[in-house]
Amino acid sequence: MKTKPFLIGLLLMAALPGAASSTFAQSSPPPSEKTKQVESLVNKAAALIDSKGKAAFSEFRMKGSEWFHDDTYLFAYDMESNVLLNSAFPAREGTKVTGQKDVNGKLFHDAMIQTAQTKGSGWVDYMFPKPGQTQPSRKWTYVKAVKIDGVPALVGSGFYPE
Repeated sequence: MKTKPFLIGLLLMAALPGAASSTFAQSSPPPSEKTKQVESLVNKAAALIDSKGKAAFSEFRMKGSEWFHDDTYLFAYDMESNVLLNSAFPAREGTKVTGQKDVNGKLFHDAMIQTAQTKGSGWVDYMFPKPGQTQPSRKWTYVKAVKIDGVPALVGSGFYPE
């Protein structure tokens, strides 16, 4: 009977796209030394914010420090999308980033805030230029909910996998 193998083939082809998309969809970057470093940095920064509040920002802005080197830097937003800190892009401080999309249309700032509000911490991926560049590259960012001088906020850092 030739129809049975044909039907099995059709069922497999129909099932594969769903299986493939769930296999390739990621909510966090693949485990690596870099992911551990970024999570550790953000958790350490959150602890410093808990003890020093906004006063910790001066340490986070120091180029060549553990907080800000190469393409590693920290940023902080309040839950109203106001940029409180961005070591690599200081001109962004004091701006509101709600509704901003990456080149693929992802509301990445909103996704970071939602992740911090709903999960407490987690990873968000999006397209963003590396410091000193204008072309966007894929970036993974780890965010953690904090209170900065009593104001609900988040602190985050990320990396470019390529």
